[in-house]
Amino acid sequence: MFLVRILLFFAALTAAAFSEATPAVALYYGRQTPLSDFRAFDIVVVEPDHGHEPKRYARPDSELYAYVSVAEVQASRPYYKAIPENWKMARNGDWNSVVIDQTPAEWPEFFAEQVIAPLWVRGYRGFFLDTLDSYRLARNFDEAAQQAGLVRVIETLHKRFPGIQLILNRGFEIVPKVRDKIRMVAAESIFQGWNATNQRYEPVKPADREWLLTQLQTIRQRDGLEILAIDYVAPHDRALSRETAERIKALGFIPWVADSNLESIGIGMIEAVPRRIAMIYDSAESPALNYANAHRFLQMPINHLGYIVDYVDARKPLPEQIRPDRYAGIVTWISGQLPDTQGRALSRWLLNRIDAGLRLAIIGDFGFPVEPSLASRLGLKLQSGSVSGTLCIVRQHPMLGFEAKPLPNRTGLTPIRLADKQAETLIELQDAKQQIFTGGALTRWGGFILDPFALIEVPGTEQARWVIDPFRFLKESLQLPVLPAPDVTTENGRRLFFSHIDGDGFPSLAEFPGSPPAAEVLLKEILEKYRVPTTVSVIESEVSPEGLHPKQSPQLEDIARRMFRLPHVEIASHTFAHPFLWDHSVKHGVFKDGKEEYYHLNVPGYRFDLDREIVGSMNYIRQRLAPPDKPVRILLWSGDTAPGADALEITERSGFLNMNGGDTSITRSNPSLTAVGALGIQKNGYLQVYAPITNENIYTNLWRGPYYGFERVTESFEMTESPRRLKPVDIYYHTYSASKPAGVKALHRVFAWTQTQSLHPVFASEYMTKVQDFHTLAIAREGQGWRVRGDGRLRTLRLPTEMFPDMASAQGVAGHTPGRDGNYLHLTDGSAWFAGRNTPEKQPYLFDANGRISHWQQTSGPGKLRLSFQLKAHQALDFRLANVAACRIDINGKSVTPDRTETLATIPVTRFRLKDAAAKIEISCAAS
Repeated sequence: MFLVRILLFFAALTAAAFSEATPAVALYYGRQTPLSDFRAFDIVVVEPDHGHEPKRYARPDSELYAYVSVAEVQASRPYYKAIPENWKMARNGDWNSVVIDQTPAEWPEFFAEQVIAPLWVRGYRGFFLDTLDSYRLARNFDEAAQQAGLVRVIETLHKRFPGIQLILNRGFEIVPKVRDKIRMVAAESIFQGWNATNQRYEPVKPADREWLLTQLQTIRQRDGLEILAIDYVAPHDRALSRETAERIKALGFIPWVADSNLESIGIGMIEAVPRRIAMIYDSAESPALNYANAHRFLQMPINHLGYIVDYVDARKPLPEQIRPDRYAGIVTWISGQLPDTQGRALSRWLLNRIDAGLRLAIIGDFGFPVEPSLASRLGLKLQSGSVSGTLCIVRQHPMLGFEAKPLPNRTGLTPIRLADKQAETLIELQDAKQQIFTGGALTRWGGFILDPFALIEVPGTEQARWVIDPFRFLKESLQLPVLPAPDVTTENGRRLFFSHIDGDGFPSLAEFPGSPPAAEVLLKEILEKYRVPTTVSVIESEVSPEGLHPKQSPQLEDIARRMFRLPHVEIASHTFAHPFLWDHSVKHGVFKDGKEEYYHLNVPGYRFDLDREIVGSMNYIRQRLAPPDKPVRILLWSGDTAPGADALEITERSGFLNMNGGDTSITRSNPSLTAVGALGIQKNGYLQVYAPITNENIYTNLWRGPYYGFERVTESFEMTESPRRLKPVDIYYHTYSASKPAGVKALHRVFAWTQTQSLHPVFASEYMTKVQDFHTLAIAREGQGWRVRGDGRLRTLRLPTEMFPDMASAQGVAGHTPGRDGNYLHLTDGSAWFAGRNTPEKQPYLFDANGRISHWQQTSGPGKLRLSFQLKAHQALDFRLANVAACRIDINGKSVTPDRTETLATIPVTRFRLKDAAAKIEISCAAS
């Protein structure tokens, strides 16, 4: 124990020398967790037989290593049958594997050819070599000969595979002979281990720890190699995992603390922040997930807080892989009771998740009977009788009354009240017999809010209102940590803006002189006048010679070609025959179903085919309409905009982006966040991106009038900006808008509104990739700061209002802009690190811009600071710099005079407006 204290003491003295270049390593041998959850780690060791492909993973800052067993092999391995019987020297009963003799002369080449070469072809360049000491399981062995064989294996790998990276798990005795050929040495169980015999987690014995530490410190000091220490802790015990990782880190080693099967996201040099919330819903309550309350109303607040939703159907087997390593919490939204079997299964499952350390938020109803034993576990008490007479509210929390006052009009209220004095009441009611009922509370395990105190429907309308503040309820019941929230609404501090057009009505005759096609009016009146990034689509059967209007086709195709040649137009398909109902198993009643002609435009002889609608329409546009230098890779969903997983899979596997749906239509006549949709929806892992704002069809009473109604979309833009920026500005409409003079006037008014705003124009495709990035971006705590890893499409994190980045130490951060709902942090690419502070910096930074950053460089020397970067926009550049009054500003190599200087939120800001859409900016200052 004395040795451990000495080592810890000296490790603490040298902690500052634990280099920033030290990689964060994770080991994951499971199948269930998407590897995107590990992308904040620099090295991720995986079991390659589980289908993980490094070429698909392809991260510049995170690499997959393949787990490879050197001296043991299981019968399931593809090369097992090729191993000669006389090479098999023992069995490992614990793992049901065979121990391989390392001495045969042919073994190193066999291992390189049969084991490593197939993995090398798949793209693996790093390998975690395990079971190096397994020869000791044999009754008779020559230690020196076995070790010499292991050395030959490693030497052979270096000759066969130039640049190979190796991590050895133990094999301490051979390290001096191969130290120039390996990256690091790993060892298991310094502080916490797994007792395979007793099947339990337990502390490592002091004597075993001291022996192991002696070996590892010798290797580090003698051979100059990094040490990876792997300890095992029960996956629900995050506190012990965190403590163990810190103890390992204090020794100067790279920690990885996870479960014994290495099937969870453990804690290492960094701690990944769970960004997933499991949403439990009842599939019997709606025709499809798209129409479930959980998705329609609650996913948007969850997305805005920075979290991803994974849906779980309460009527199907409940997954065991929902644990605190990946999930920030669980939310249920069920109305009424599940069938007895599913209800009891759900209650048991939820209690197990609570015991594992996950917090739970219940909305609507419990979904199962709250029996006395269950009530006691939840800190509740069952009332003896049901509600008697009229209810009145006797206590109400400030988070209720968010959009509507709570009304005590529920007669079937679950007869419960709080028994836990440490719980906080949200709403309490009393009936005619003076009985007290609790309609909602914040508890030790999470919280609940029962119907009708979560949300109410407005009688006589299709509208709803939040009774409870969903943002606050989620944060407080799940105790969500302060998180730099990925934000798809903004880039470089300015709200995104784009336009996209569904092709419906392309051949319609417009009510203008000469009755031109609506598409011609659209081209002349809108597309040629407003040079903003616009995504234009066509329906193939409306414009092609083989479609519905063969005589008009030459004219219509010519108009489409002229549209697609415009530099500010990107190309999309609105399908072949405009399906009205994408998933024929869904019976929502919005469109007729049953006959073939009810499912899509009535194209003679055509029967619905997903490949024809998606891939076929893309091929038509590419071959007949698109300029040769423009890609065709966007599908805009039609009809009910609710494709099934099969359609989403075809789209993704074909390399196409997709968008539409979501139905965000908040206005002054429907001023509720229930009318603001989520970012998108995932089905079987395939993502549909929703349009930020709905189209003119909704504002014009399904195109029955008033035809000028689309001008009200500016209300939606304003109400999704304040008090929270929830959506970008998206002018989304159909070609038929140009068939009516009132429709064209409405478009002019809407575009005129955008010219009064400070926006960041992008193409719809750029927005779609931001939403994709949102769903895979990883955030981790690293030291006193945050590590962020994404694809580089999403470039904004929203910090709490009181948090600012420490620009002096930040990496990959260009600046920040204050907003109504927090501070928008500008990332220079997909990777960043920053620490928070309470006040903004005084040093120069980018305040905001309407263009994208590239080639960011920040250098500092004695008394000097220099920033160099490029901005590229889709329009003339407009940007502002903070704290540059005493700096020299060069743009494209020339010193320039700013447009103006002002003070915003106590920050001196200098504005520059250029004629060009791209520029190189250099800032030279005396360091503060």
